[in-house]
Amino acid sequence: MFLIAAATLMACSGDKCPFNYHGLPLTLTTEQMIDSLQARGFAIDSTASDSGRNVVLSNPAERYRVLLAYNGNKIQAMQERHLLSTNDSTSKKWQTLRDAFEQELGAWPDCPMLKDNHKIANFDATDGIISVILENTYTPTLLVRYIPKAK
Repeated sequence: MFLIAAATLMACSGDKCPFNYHGLPLTLTTEQMIDSLQARGFAIDSTASDSGRNVVLSNPAERYRVLLAYNGNKIQAMQERHLLSTNDSTSKKWQTLRDAFEQELGAWPDCPMLKDNHKIANFDATDGIISVILENTYTPTLLVRYIPKAK
């Protein structure tokens, strides 16, 4: 646990780490990120995970599942899939998440013009892109993607 905390502090030099996943910098190694999520109560869903490329984690206390895509020890992307049942609930949650990222990052999102039941808000978070994606069609879907920029 001490190693994870030390890695987090070193990865976020300065007061803020603008591109992070719920306080965990996306510069952590794959193993460190998985360990950190497990320390927060998430468990690996081995039936949904793809050995060597993707890990799916869930926590009964949270209303979303986490997909961690990686290549070796480097995180390629993280995605939350929110578990909501109606178009109204996904629309409200999309707006709440969009407003929270706008406040946290201090930036307006890039929102391409789409239909009412399909919305995207892309935030440039210096070291990566955060996308809040709503697809209210037959099955309501709300995703939050974190994709690090290539260096």
